[in-house]
Amino acid sequence: MPKKTRNEQIMEHFNKAEKYHSAAVVQRIVAHRLSEHIAQYFAGYNHKPQTILELGCGTGLLTHNICHLWPQASIVATDYAPRMLERAQRMFQTMALKNVHFHCMDIEHLDRDGPFDLICGSLVLQWIANPQKVLKRLSERLAPNGMLAFSTLVRGTFAQWQAACEAVGGQSGIPYYPDFADMQAMIPFPCVGLWQHERVTHPFQSGLAFVQHLKETGASVPRHESRPLSVTQFRGALRQFEAMGSAVTWEVAYGCFRKPPRAGVFVTGTDTDVGKTVVSACLMQRWRGSYWKPLQTGLAKENGDTATIQQLVRNPVCFPPALACQAPLSPEAAARIEGIDIDPLRLTLPESDPETPLIIEGAGGVMVPITDTHFMSDLMSLWGLPVVLVARSGLGTLNHTLLTIEALRKRGMTLVGVVLNGPENPGNKQAIEEKGHTRILAELPPSGVLTPDKIDHLAQKFPLWSDL
Repeated sequence: MPKKTRNEQIMEHFNKAEKYHSAAVVQRIVAHRLSEHIAQYFAGYNHKPQTILELGCGTGLLTHNICHLWPQASIVATDYAPRMLERAQRMFQTMALKNVHFHCMDIEHLDRDGPFDLICGSLVLQWIANPQKVLKRLSERLAPNGMLAFSTLVRGTFAQWQAACEAVGGQSGIPYYPDFADMQAMIPFPCVGLWQHERVTHPFQSGLAFVQHLKETGASVPRHESRPLSVTQFRGALRQFEAMGSAVTWEVAYGCFRKPPRAGVFVTGTDTDVGKTVVSACLMQRWRGSYWKPLQTGLAKENGDTATIQQLVRNPVCFPPALACQAPLSPEAAARIEGIDIDPLRLTLPESDPETPLIIEGAGGVMVPITDTHFMSDLMSLWGLPVVLVARSGLGTLNHTLLTIEALRKRGMTLVGVVLNGPENPGNKQAIEEKGHTRILAELPPSGVLTPDKIDHLAQKFPLWSDL
């Protein structure tokens, strides 16, 4: 008989997990927490999902929470293990919910195209060989403004059991989970969002009770090619585990990632006059995109950035600013002088072809105030487009750039890359790439008086939209 693949072993273990629903204490906690994260994210931009795809539904722990949040939504709940799916169906038959449809499906071989407003799964990604690839495929099945939402395990999970096994010279067989610090790479472009970390600790009466728990929840599939403990090692590991207190931690990462409502980027800078308008012109030219400067100030001294774009880009498509003020101040200060109230929630993206990249140029940097309670970063979060950061190439740029990158990521923004403006500086370029964990999208040399021909030339330094 041929050896079973790991996926076949996983299916077999979950098929046999007859006591899953009653034993899955931590899984129930994590599903509830994930549903809270999902609800918070959708509330942030006043959106209710109508079509939902759930992966790895198990006995319906997350499904139940989602039904409670959005009873009007149509839900397709899937699982790889047929008998686990049967248990879920029996659970939901007693509730007479007509909006939940159960379907047996392998997450790595999707047969549902969407588009979906929400694609989610609790504690399922850790069973997948290449979760980053799967998340990318799933993001392509999202509707505009749709969301990916997953919980998964990270390094440190079951550390107590691993330590007990190592103390007797054995291996625990626990899978290799990724470091939480590396999870940022698992956000599929162009989605925006962030991973959050939580530790859940669960006590057991004995080491044997913990091992039995893994079996009852289908989680006892050993790591590929791990060596099983001998009988002597197993008994020794149980004693070691109990001596440490018989408690185990689950290290859980929660990720919610929103698909932008349209193609485009938000161009921001580390400072004012850092070159955002020139970069915006280059991106328009390279991507055949459109341009919008939503908040324009300083019109008393200059014609504004929209006028500059119209001079530098051939056949430009520009949308008028939502706010145009005379004073060369922050949008908040300039609007106050002219008696204008800025309501960020009423600032909506221009209506145009959603497949044509829209280049939005911000005012100043990320933390420029636009009202007494809102900053430029709040507009970025509201519109959900990935960010292009423009920085100077010379002395002082590292502090400004790395702080801005940190601020963007703390707010769940996806950074396309950094554009360095000025003379080449290989040291600063390398430092930003390595310490900022990002790429340099382009380096723009000093160019003197700008013309459409120069913009054409500079635009070639940027990647195509399809290559991002």
